[in-house]
Amino acid sequence: MSIRLLLCAVIPPILWGTTYWLTTEVLWTERPLTTAMIRLLVPGLILLCLLRYWPRPQHWRPLLLISLLCMGLMHACLFYSASRLAGPLAALLVCTQPLLVWVMAWVLFRQRTNWIISCGALLGFFGITMVLVAPSRMQWDMPAAIAALLASASMGLGTLLMKRWKLEIAPLPFVGWQLFLGGLMVLPFAALFEFPLPLPTWREVSGYGFLTLFGTLLPYYLWFKALPRLDPVQLSVFILLSPLTAICIGFLLLGQALTLWQIVGAVVVFAGILLSQLQPSAVART
Repeated sequence: MSIRLLLCAVIPPILWGTTYWLTTEVLWTERPLTTAMIRLLVPGLILLCLLRYWPRPQHWRPLLLISLLCMGLMHACLFYSASRLAGPLAALLVCTQPLLVWVMAWVLFRQRTNWIISCGALLGFFGITMVLVAPSRMQWDMPAAIAALLASASMGLGTLLMKRWKLEIAPLPFVGWQLFLGGLMVLPFAALFEFPLPLPTWREVSGYGFLTLFGTLLPYYLWFKALPRLDPVQLSVFILLSPLTAICIGFLLLGQALTLWQIVGAVVVFAGILLSQLQPSAVART
């Protein structure tokens, strides 16, 4: 794997890992649908205005479905679960994505994933379980837990469909239209359940600005640029870096302690990610 491709796969989950801190410390925690709508609609509008790209007629139906799965439904469920679950538990459920992609690829498309990638995904998920579950007692909220799993499954299925359909749309306008359409899908629900909105503070405005540019626009552009060149499960394994980033931010900014068990789990996660990136020929030579 080239350095450029590796960065396209690594940077997005690291930036997404800042979302947990932003959600609990800066943004409107009690308005998850509004946060999802702002995260999608604002950068989507920016890209559409700058690029002025219009999809071909045959692209509209798959584009609408992918936008629903990867943007609208995924973000609505993600922020709902993050607002009602403990951060580690929400992150753990979202990190089931590599395993869900692995299962759905086989069940829906009879697509077999390389055994090395499969072992790496399992090892990485075991490591993230060590990091997130062991140190704390986490209370379950069943609707929020189901929403977190639905967010993971929705993004996973959308990733598989993007890989399978291979729409001939450049990455940047592809991201722009997905964000815009996903934001439009969330908008009526946010207006129905969470409007009117309070006047935001400068801290909240800056938080949403960071979320829009560095938590959404940049990482999704890089993610969709890496997708055509990697196996869907192989790419999804990098999602495990997101909660590790959240843990590091908690340690550095919030004074949260790290246990030995968490450090060992983080090492296991990195081992799983590295294993998932090995080629069969490289394993055979060792």
